[in-house]
Amino acid sequence: MEIHDEMKKRRTFAIISHPDAGKTTLTEKFLLYGNLIRNAGTVKGKKSGKFATSDWMEIEKQRGISVTSSVMNFEYEGYQVNILDTPGHEDFSEDTYRTLTAVDSVIMIIDGTKGIEAQTLKLFKVCKMRGIPIFTFINKLDREGRDPFDLLKEIEDELGIQTYAMNWPVGMGKRFQGVFDRRNDQFIHFTGNEQEEPIPNAELEKHTELVENETFQAAYEEMELLEEAGEEFDMEAVQRGEQTPVFFGSALAPFGVETFFNEFIHMAPQPAPRKADGDLIQPDKEEFSGFIFKIQANMNPAHRDRVAFVRVCSGKFERGMKVTLDRTGKEIKIAQTQQFVASSRETLEEAYAGDIIGIYDPNIYRIGDTLVQGKDTFHYDELPQFPPEVFKKVTAKNVMKAKQFRKGIEQLVQEGAIQLFKGVRNDDFILGAVGQLQYEVFQYRMKNEYNVEVLLEDIGDRIPRWLKEEQVDKKLFDERSLLVKDREDNYLALFKNDFSLRWFMDKNPDIELIDLFEVNQYSQ
Repeated sequence: MEIHDEMKKRRTFAIISHPDAGKTTLTEKFLLYGNLIRNAGTVKGKKSGKFATSDWMEIEKQRGISVTSSVMNFEYEGYQVNILDTPGHEDFSEDTYRTLTAVDSVIMIIDGTKGIEAQTLKLFKVCKMRGIPIFTFINKLDREGRDPFDLLKEIEDELGIQTYAMNWPVGMGKRFQGVFDRRNDQFIHFTGNEQEEPIPNAELEKHTELVENETFQAAYEEMELLEEAGEEFDMEAVQRGEQTPVFFGSALAPFGVETFFNEFIHMAPQPAPRKADGDLIQPDKEEFSGFIFKIQANMNPAHRDRVAFVRVCSGKFERGMKVTLDRTGKEIKIAQTQQFVASSRETLEEAYAGDIIGIYDPNIYRIGDTLVQGKDTFHYDELPQFPPEVFKKVTAKNVMKAKQFRKGIEQLVQEGAIQLFKGVRNDDFILGAVGQLQYEVFQYRMKNEYNVEVLLEDIGDRIPRWLKEEQVDKKLFDERSLLVKDREDNYLALFKNDFSLRWFMDKNPDIELIDLFEVNQYSQ
């Protein structure tokens, strides 16, 4: 009964957006409501008294961008909230993709001045593919932006999902007056200086100056049109990821954020059953189980530590318990456990389905590993792998630092953001990543965390295709179709361009070329 009751309190979600849509600002407001920060931009550790920004890595502070997912845990209104804040920049989307496998719902932030942008669309498709419930917050009503009806239509047309406006804005920019709260039959008046005044619809006529305003009247007519012609709210469709509740507001003002958060926390799903070896594992199953979706090296540079992030999928976790690693069958005692607020950490004694915990990694875990209490192991469905697009040969500037070079590459590659390949002909180290910015972060971290300067030689954008070992004939490959091995010793060819790929396929029709992205799409 304890496990079932605790599970029902969990709300585990990610926040996704295009860069600069307001994700960090919105996240900080949530932390404010959870009493974890004193003001925007600082996150307070409960015990240490130290402060850290939600972007905890040094390079994030310098560049002003998020380059790795961070986890934040806090209690709010009787719920245990687990927020996974994700990088918005497309070059770090693979980290975000994996993070999305660990959540039960998603908040999608859309910039009301711009509408749907490229990264929003890409991340939404991953959510849609996995059937994750999506809640939409249209931000920046404190600025002049696009027509709300146009924004709703764009969401429906571009993303292929029904919308239901939970509230409706009255004006925008300097004309912004508040929103109609459709669910609670009230108007929430924005009075400035972060003040909100709820006015029941039945009492609006008493506020003559407000209701006779031209902007207010226009918005009231729009809301009436929405009531007549808009979609009905369907909670079951929301849970299936087929309808998204849409909230309008401003994270910066702020306005509508606390109301949105309160609504979201009550509507968001609790942990759901998860697939493992063809079966569904129920979250209130007595035995603990979970999977590793992220590994982070050097969260504490002073100790050069490695932390594996585990999504608890069933049962109760207790510090010091023994679990079995499904990949090796070995039993492991987990004594060093943590929960997070960005880089601030504290020891975690217990956790339940839906929670995200950090465990010390003595270099034995891999992304995708399943941990199970007891000997009867199983494996949670594979995390998606996404083929890199940009490839570079990497060498150490100082050959005397070969040991640090290999250690740094090994540890950073295990985080999953950059992939490592080895040339079959010459043993070259080749890195693959989704985007150029990953390499800048890699160079920075190699220098600052491992004291190794690296040289990167561009070999251009490449099209990777995996091969079955029995079909590999090394004589068929050259610079246009570079033959390499991945970390699991699987063969793949890095084709220089579409022409090279098609030429190879025409000349060798019997050789099967495997596209990982297609495999991921059809395996969901």
